[in-house]
Amino acid sequence: MTMNGVLPDENYAHCQNGYRIHYIDKGDGPVVVFLHGSGPGASGYSNFKQNYPAFVEAGFRCIVPDLIGFGFSDKPDDVQHPLSFFVECVKQTLDLAGVKECAVVGNSLGGAVAIGLALEYPELVSKLIVLAPGGMSQTEEYFTMPGMQKMFEVYGSADTVTPDMMKDLFANALVHDPAYATDELVAERSQIMALMNGHVMITMQIPYLVDRLPELQCPVLAFWGTDDRMMPDSGIVGLAKNCARLKMIMLSECGHWVMVEYRDLFNAECLAFISDSEVAK
Repeated sequence: MTMNGVLPDENYAHCQNGYRIHYIDKGDGPVVVFLHGSGPGASGYSNFKQNYPAFVEAGFRCIVPDLIGFGFSDKPDDVQHPLSFFVECVKQTLDLAGVKECAVVGNSLGGAVAIGLALEYPELVSKLIVLAPGGMSQTEEYFTMPGMQKMFEVYGSADTVTPDMMKDLFANALVHDPAYATDELVAERSQIMALMNGHVMITMQIPYLVDRLPELQCPVLAFWGTDDRMMPDSGIVGLAKNCARLKMIMLSECGHWVMVEYRDLFNAECLAFISDSEVAK
Protein backbone atom coordinates (compact mmCIF):
# COMPACT_ATOMS: atom_id res chain seq x y z
CA MET A 1 0.00 0.00 0.00
CA THR A 2 1.09 3.58 -0.58
CA MET A 3 -0.09 6.75 1.11
CA ASN A 4 -0.22 8.76 -2.14
CA GLY A 5 -2.66 6.29 -3.64
CA VAL A 6 -4.04 3.05 -2.27
CA LEU A 7 -2.87 0.08 -4.30
CA PRO A 8 -4.13 -3.48 -3.97
CA ASP A 9 -1.98 -5.88 -2.02
CA GLU A 10 -0.78 -9.04 -3.73
CA ASN A 11 -3.32 -11.42 -2.19
CA TYR A 12 -6.57 -12.49 -3.82
CA ALA A 13 -8.69 -15.42 -2.73
CA HIS A 14 -10.55 -17.05 -5.61
CA CYS A 15 -13.38 -18.36 -3.49
CA GLN A 16 -15.31 -21.55 -4.03
CA ASN A 17 -18.48 -19.50 -4.57
CA GLY A 18 -16.89 -17.88 -7.64
CA TYR A 19 -16.06 -14.48 -6.16
CA ARG A 20 -12.63 -12.92 -5.69
CA ILE A 21 -11.75 -11.39 -2.33
CA HIS A 22 -8.76 -9.09 -1.89
CA TYR A 23 -6.88 -9.24 1.41
CA ILE A 24 -3.73 -8.07 3.15
CA ASP A 25 -1.67 -10.86 4.73
CA LYS A 26 1.22 -9.73 6.91
CA GLY A 27 3.31 -11.27 9.68
CA ASP A 28 3.72 -14.70 11.19
CA GLY A 29 2.21 -16.33 14.25
CA PRO A 30 -1.34 -16.73 15.59
CA VAL A 31 -3.88 -15.26 13.18
CA VAL A 32 -5.88 -12.07 13.74
CA VAL A 33 -8.52 -11.18 11.13
CA PHE A 34 -9.75 -7.59 10.73
CA LEU A 35 -13.19 -6.92 9.20
CA HIS A 36 -14.06 -3.36 8.16
CA GLY A 37 -17.27 -1.32 8.19
CA SER A 38 -19.55 -0.17 5.38
CA GLY A 39 -18.81 3.54 5.08
CA PRO A 40 -18.21 5.16 1.67
CA GLY A 41 -14.83 4.09 0.32
CA ALA A 42 -14.37 1.51 3.09
CA SER A 43 -11.67 -1.14 2.82
CA GLY A 44 -9.70 -3.27 5.22
CA TYR A 45 -6.64 -1.09 4.79
CA SER A 46 -8.50 2.18 5.30
CA ASN A 47 -10.19 1.04 8.50
CA PHE A 48 -7.23 -0.68 10.12
CA LYS A 49 -4.02 0.77 8.66
CA GLN A 50 -3.13 2.25 12.06
CA ASN A 51 -3.79 -0.99 13.89
CA TYR A 52 -2.74 -4.20 12.17
CA PRO A 53 0.97 -3.20 11.88
CA ALA A 54 1.16 -3.11 15.69
CA PHE A 55 -0.22 -6.66 15.80
CA VAL A 56 2.32 -7.80 13.20
CA GLU A 57 5.08 -6.27 15.31
CA ALA A 58 3.73 -8.11 18.35
CA GLY A 59 4.10 -11.47 16.61
CA PHE A 60 0.75 -12.08 14.93
CA ARG A 61 -0.22 -12.92 11.38
CA CYS A 62 -2.77 -10.32 10.30
CA ILE A 63 -5.32 -10.94 7.55
CA VAL A 64 -7.26 -7.85 6.51
CA PRO A 65 -9.87 -8.60 3.81
CA ASP A 66 -11.93 -6.22 1.75
CA LEU A 67 -15.47 -7.49 2.24
CA ILE A 68 -17.44 -8.50 -0.83
CA GLY A 69 -18.67 -5.31 -2.52
CA PHE A 70 -15.89 -3.15 -1.06
CA GLY A 71 -12.26 -2.20 -1.62
CA PHE A 72 -10.54 -4.25 -4.30
CA SER A 73 -12.79 -7.30 -3.85
CA ASP A 74 -15.46 -8.27 -6.37
CA LYS A 75 -18.57 -6.09 -6.47
CA PRO A 76 -21.37 -8.22 -7.92
CA ASP A 77 -24.48 -6.31 -8.93
CA ASP A 78 -26.71 -9.33 -9.47
CA VAL A 79 -26.88 -10.80 -5.95
CA GLN A 80 -28.31 -9.90 -2.58
CA HIS A 81 -25.94 -9.18 0.31
CA PRO A 82 -27.34 -10.84 3.46
CA LEU A 83 -25.05 -11.35 6.42
CA SER A 84 -24.62 -15.00 5.43
CA PHE A 85 -23.04 -13.94 2.10
CA PHE A 86 -20.43 -11.79 3.85
CA VAL A 87 -19.69 -14.63 6.29
CA GLU A 88 -19.42 -17.15 3.44
CA CYS A 89 -16.90 -15.02 1.55
CA VAL A 90 -14.76 -14.41 4.65
CA LYS A 91 -14.79 -18.09 5.60
CA GLN A 92 -13.81 -19.21 2.10
CA THR A 93 -11.03 -16.61 2.05
CA LEU A 94 -9.67 -17.88 5.37
CA ASP A 95 -9.90 -21.47 4.14
CA LEU A 96 -7.75 -20.58 1.13
CA ALA A 97 -5.32 -18.73 3.40
CA GLY A 98 -4.95 -21.90 5.49
CA VAL A 99 -6.49 -20.44 8.66
CA LYS A 100 -7.85 -23.00 11.11
CA GLU A 101 -8.21 -20.75 14.16
CA CYS A 102 -8.11 -16.99 14.66
CA ALA A 103 -9.09 -13.99 16.70
CA VAL A 104 -11.47 -11.74 14.77
CA VAL A 105 -11.73 -7.96 15.01
CA GLY A 106 -14.72 -6.24 13.40
CA ASN A 107 -16.11 -2.72 13.40
CA SER A 108 -19.67 -1.74 12.42
CA LEU A 109 -20.70 -4.00 9.50
CA GLY A 110 -17.49 -5.94 10.10
CA GLY A 111 -18.55 -6.44 13.71
CA ALA A 112 -21.79 -8.06 12.58
CA VAL A 113 -19.85 -10.24 10.13
CA ALA A 114 -17.42 -11.19 12.91
CA ILE A 115 -20.31 -12.20 15.17
CA GLY A 116 -21.91 -14.15 12.32
CA LEU A 117 -18.62 -15.94 11.67
CA ALA A 118 -18.23 -16.85 15.35
CA LEU A 119 -21.80 -18.14 15.52
CA GLU A 120 -21.51 -20.20 12.34
CA TYR A 121 -17.96 -21.48 12.93
CA PRO A 122 -17.28 -21.54 16.69
CA GLU A 123 -14.26 -23.79 16.20
CA LEU A 124 -12.66 -21.14 13.99
CA VAL A 125 -13.05 -18.02 16.16
CA SER A 126 -11.09 -18.26 19.41
CA LYS A 127 -11.65 -14.65 20.51
CA LEU A 128 -13.92 -11.91 19.25
CA ILE A 129 -13.31 -8.15 19.30
CA VAL A 130 -16.11 -5.85 18.13
CA LEU A 131 -16.34 -2.08 17.79
CA ALA A 132 -19.95 -0.80 17.81
CA PRO A 133 -21.02 -3.81 15.74
CA GLY A 134 -24.02 -3.87 13.46
CA GLY A 135 -27.07 -5.98 14.25
CA MET A 136 -27.39 -4.73 17.83
CA SER A 137 -30.52 -2.63 17.24
CA GLN A 138 -33.68 -2.95 15.18
CA THR A 139 -33.43 -1.71 11.59
CA GLU A 140 -35.75 1.27 12.06
CA GLU A 141 -33.59 2.61 14.90
CA TYR A 142 -30.56 2.95 12.61
CA PHE A 143 -32.41 5.28 10.26
CA THR A 144 -32.97 7.75 13.11
CA MET A 145 -29.24 8.20 13.66
CA PRO A 146 -27.78 11.41 12.17
CA GLY A 147 -24.56 9.72 11.08
CA MET A 148 -26.43 6.94 9.30
CA GLN A 149 -28.64 9.49 7.53
CA LYS A 150 -25.58 11.39 6.35
CA MET A 151 -23.90 8.20 5.14
CA PHE A 152 -26.89 7.26 2.99
CA GLU A 153 -26.98 10.78 1.56
CA VAL A 154 -23.38 10.31 0.40
CA TYR A 155 -24.12 6.88 -1.05
CA GLY A 156 -27.16 8.33 -2.79
CA SER A 157 -24.97 10.98 -4.41
CA ALA A 158 -22.21 8.58 -5.42
CA ASP A 159 -21.94 9.94 -8.97
CA THR A 160 -21.65 13.54 -7.81
CA VAL A 161 -20.08 13.21 -4.38
CA THR A 162 -17.40 15.84 -3.70
CA PRO A 163 -14.39 15.80 -1.38
CA ASP A 164 -16.20 18.31 0.85
CA MET A 165 -19.16 15.93 1.19
CA MET A 166 -16.84 13.09 2.10
CA LYS A 167 -14.98 15.21 4.62
CA ASP A 168 -18.24 16.34 6.20
CA LEU A 169 -19.32 12.72 6.54
CA PHE A 170 -16.14 11.67 8.29
CA ALA A 171 -16.00 14.75 10.52
CA ASN A 172 -19.66 14.74 11.57
CA ALA A 173 -20.71 11.10 11.38
CA LEU A 174 -17.75 8.84 12.06
CA VAL A 175 -15.43 10.64 14.48
CA HIS A 176 -15.93 12.90 17.49
CA ASP A 177 -12.87 15.05 16.79
CA PRO A 178 -13.08 16.44 13.21
CA ALA A 179 -9.27 16.72 13.12
CA TYR A 180 -9.25 13.03 12.19
CA ALA A 181 -11.14 13.79 8.95
CA THR A 182 -7.97 14.66 7.05
CA ASP A 183 -7.58 15.51 3.38
CA GLU A 184 -5.42 12.40 3.07
CA LEU A 185 -8.26 10.24 4.40
CA VAL A 186 -10.74 11.88 2.03
CA ALA A 187 -8.46 11.23 -0.96
CA GLU A 188 -7.87 7.63 0.08
CA ARG A 189 -11.54 6.84 0.60
CA SER A 190 -12.64 8.73 -2.51
CA GLN A 191 -10.35 6.54 -4.60
CA ILE A 192 -12.04 3.39 -3.30
CA MET A 193 -15.49 4.99 -3.47
CA ALA A 194 -14.97 5.44 -7.22
CA LEU A 195 -14.67 1.64 -7.54
CA MET A 196 -17.96 0.90 -5.77
CA ASN A 197 -21.28 0.33 -7.50
CA GLY A 198 -23.62 0.96 -4.56
CA HIS A 199 -25.46 -2.33 -5.03
CA VAL A 200 -23.96 -3.72 -1.85
CA MET A 201 -25.60 -0.99 0.26
CA ILE A 202 -28.98 -1.32 -1.45
CA THR A 203 -29.15 -5.08 -0.91
CA MET A 204 -27.34 -5.39 2.44
CA GLN A 205 -29.38 -7.32 5.01
CA ILE A 206 -28.05 -7.45 8.57
CA PRO A 207 -30.43 -9.21 10.97
CA TYR A 208 -31.03 -8.36 14.61
CA LEU A 209 -28.34 -10.44 16.33
CA VAL A 210 -28.85 -9.64 20.01
CA ASP A 211 -31.00 -12.71 20.66
CA ARG A 212 -28.19 -14.92 19.33
CA LEU A 213 -25.37 -13.40 21.39
CA PRO A 214 -25.81 -15.95 24.23
CA GLU A 215 -24.77 -18.62 21.71
CA LEU A 216 -21.26 -17.19 21.39
CA GLN A 217 -18.73 -19.65 22.76
CA CYS A 218 -15.62 -17.42 22.76
CA PRO A 219 -14.57 -14.50 24.97
CA VAL A 220 -15.62 -11.10 23.64
CA LEU A 221 -13.99 -7.68 23.94
CA ALA A 222 -16.23 -4.79 22.87
CA PHE A 223 -15.57 -1.08 22.33
CA TRP A 224 -18.16 1.69 22.01
CA GLY A 225 -17.69 5.46 21.74
CA THR A 226 -20.23 7.43 23.77
CA ASP A 227 -20.47 10.02 20.97
CA ASP A 228 -21.22 7.46 18.25
CA ARG A 229 -23.62 9.06 15.73
CA MET A 230 -24.02 5.89 13.67
CA MET A 231 -25.18 3.26 16.14
CA PRO A 232 -28.18 3.61 18.50
CA ASP A 233 -27.45 3.47 22.22
CA SER A 234 -29.83 0.51 22.52
CA GLY A 235 -27.04 -1.55 20.98
CA ILE A 236 -24.85 -0.94 24.02
CA VAL A 237 -27.40 -2.53 26.34
CA GLY A 238 -28.16 -5.36 23.93
CA LEU A 239 -24.51 -6.25 23.65
CA ALA A 240 -23.67 -5.82 27.33
CA LYS A 241 -26.57 -7.90 28.66
CA ASN A 242 -26.34 -10.83 26.26
CA CYS A 243 -22.65 -11.81 26.04
CA ALA A 244 -21.67 -14.20 28.79
CA ARG A 245 -17.89 -13.69 28.49
CA LEU A 246 -17.69 -10.00 27.73
CA LYS A 247 -15.34 -7.16 28.60
CA MET A 248 -16.76 -3.86 27.40
CA ILE A 249 -14.85 -0.59 27.13
CA MET A 250 -16.82 2.64 26.81
CA LEU A 251 -14.87 5.68 25.65
CA SER A 252 -16.01 9.28 26.09
CA GLU A 253 -15.25 11.92 23.46
CA CYS A 254 -15.18 9.16 20.87
CA GLY A 255 -17.29 8.51 17.81
CA HIS A 256 -17.78 5.43 15.66
CA TRP A 257 -14.11 4.89 14.85
CA VAL A 258 -12.60 3.82 18.18
CA MET A 259 -9.62 2.28 16.38
CA VAL A 260 -8.77 5.69 14.92
CA GLU A 261 -9.54 8.11 17.77
CA TYR A 262 -8.14 5.84 20.50
CA ARG A 263 -5.60 4.00 18.39
CA ASP A 264 -2.96 3.30 21.03
CA LEU A 265 -5.46 2.28 23.72
CA PHE A 266 -7.32 0.10 21.24
CA ASN A 267 -4.17 -1.64 20.04
CA ALA A 268 -2.91 -2.23 23.58
CA GLU A 269 -6.23 -3.54 24.91
CA CYS A 270 -6.70 -5.86 21.95
CA LEU A 271 -3.19 -7.27 22.16
CA ALA A 272 -3.55 -7.87 25.90
CA PHE A 273 -6.92 -9.58 25.37
CA ILE A 274 -5.70 -11.82 22.56
CA SER A 275 -2.47 -12.71 24.36
CA ASP A 276 -4.07 -13.50 27.75
CA SER A 277 -4.53 -17.24 28.01
CA GLU A 278 -6.61 -16.76 31.17
CA VAL A 279 -9.32 -14.99 29.16
CA ALA A 280 -10.07 -18.17 27.27
CA LYS A 281 -10.93 -20.13 30.41
